[in-house]
Amino acid sequence: MPEKDATIIRKATLKDAERIFALVRLNSDQLVPRSLGNIVECIDRFFVAETEGEMSGCASYQIHPEIGAPEAASVEVVSVAVKSIFRRRGIGRMLVESVVASVRAFGPREIVVLTFAPEFFGALGFVEIPKTKIMHKLYTGCINCPKHANPFTCPEHAMVLAER
Repeated sequence: MPEKDATIIRKATLKDAERIFALVRLNSDQLVPRSLGNIVECIDRFFVAETEGEMSGCASYQIHPEIGAPEAASVEVVSVAVKSIFRRRGIGRMLVESVVASVRAFGPREIVVLTFAPEFFGALGFVEIPKTKIMHKLYTGCINCPKHANPFTCPEHAMVLAER
């Protein structure tokens, strides 16, 4: 029997899709909304955390190709959410570390994040960069964001994982 506070990080399955959708929706003030259909389509990119028998968090990634140079693609860490009752237990860190370990196998040019929590990602080795350094992200994601009319006035911080 697992310890009370034991958290397991695993790849998501289709059975997790509705719970991921609900968790992302609960954190809509901090995350870009995702439809249930989009989550199902991208389920192979999600990781989930289970703590005390329930889904306590999730995280995923999105690949941003570079036109004419597929080997220069960037990967963005997205949809990082932890239920409030499970915060401050290192679950977010474990989820992001799982995503990063998984995407490093692809050999991306960089791993980026747009976030309202720069301190959290800074503690994981991400450093702030100007948004103009991730124009691929702005054109593929931010341009369609329902929250802000202009990606340059959006209060999210652009960050890139520093090489270790």
